[in-house]
Amino acid sequence: MNTLVSIKGLNVRLGAQTVLHAVDFEIAPGEIVTIVGPNGSGKSTLLRTIVGAQAPTAGKVTLKPGLRIGYVPQKLHIDPTLPMTVRRFLDLPRRVSDTDASAALQEAGAGALETRQMSGLSGGQFQRVLLARAILARPDLLILDEATQGLDQPGSAAFYRKIEEVRNDLGCAVLMVSHELHVVMAASDRVVCLNGHVCCQGEPEHVASAPEYRALFGTGTKGALALYRHEHSHDHHHDHDHPHPEIAQ
Repeated sequence: MNTLVSIKGLNVRLGAQTVLHAVDFEIAPGEIVTIVGPNGSGKSTLLRTIVGAQAPTAGKVTLKPGLRIGYVPQKLHIDPTLPMTVRRFLDLPRRVSDTDASAALQEAGAGALETRQMSGLSGGQFQRVLLARAILARPDLLILDEATQGLDQPGSAAFYRKIEEVRNDLGCAVLMVSHELHVVMAASDRVVCLNGHVCCQGEPEHVASAPEYRALFGTGTKGALALYRHEHSHDHHHDHDHPHPEIAQ
C-alpha cells in the first residue's frame, strides 16, 4: 500500500449534526495537502478522524501499516506559572534522548531555545517547539491544524517555509488546515476545499485558473479566494446553517 491515508465514504455525526458526509480522501507519500473551508466545515473533525481521536459513523479510514504521525495542534495551553524548559517539554509524555531532542529542535529551527522556559517563548517560537515535538518520531505524515493561528504574516510565512524544509529533509507528507490563501498557493501540492464534503480539489494553480473562478475573481490570489469561498451558500442538504466563510487576509 503506497498511499499513506485512504478514506472512503466517510460520514461523521456529532450528536444530531452530520459534520462530514461521503468524504473520499487520500494522501500520498511526500505531498503537501492543504484543507480549506468555512468555519464548521469539518476540517478539524477530518484530522481527528485520521489520527483516531474521532470514530467514523460510516465509511472506512485506512492507514498504511506502521504509519507514524506527527501532530501540531492549533493551540496548546501551558500554565504560565509552571516552570518548564523546552528540553523538559520534549520529554512529555515519554523521555527522549538528548541527541534526538537536539536534532528535532535544530530541524524545527528552534535549536537555541533548549534551555528557555516555555512560558517565555513568543508565539512563533512556541509553534516551532511544538513542531520539534511532532517530528521527534520521524513521522511519515505531519499534521498541522491551523498551526500559525495568532502569528503575524511574516511569522506565519517563516513557519510554513520551515514546514517545507522539514518535508524535504524527512521525506514526510504534510496535511495542514489553513485559512491563509497565500500559504495555500505557495506551499501546497494539492488543495482540498471542504464543506461537510469535498467540494473540489486539485493543484492550487489549476484550481485558481479554472475558467469559472477566473471569470469571477481574476487570477492569482483572487483565484485562490474563489476556490476558498466556492459559493458555499449553495445547499449541501445535510448542512442547513450555512456558516459564513472565513475571510482570507
